Amino acid sequence: MISKDNKAKAIALTQVNENDVGSPQAQISILTARIKEVTEHLKSNKHDRMARRGLIQMVGKRKRLLKYLEKTNFEAYKATLEKLGLRK
Repeated sequence: MISKDNKAKAIALTQVNENDVGSPQAQISILTARIKEVTEHLKSNKHDRMARRGLIQMVGKRKRLLKYLEKTNFEAYKATLEKLGLRK
């Protein structure tokens, strides 16, 4: 589970304005932080199938959000990929 501080840091990376918590950029940033945490968990707990399932769901959701952002605002899409270090 992502902590409150880590979530705030993730949102601060890509937020559009100071009250932004629901934009696609912010959601992608939060999902990326959660994916990193679950990936670290799975390195030491290889047989945790439910965590693996959750990870696959989060990756799929992030992929859909990135696809939406690419269609609606390509500049924001490129900036988000750059800030989060994702490759496409």
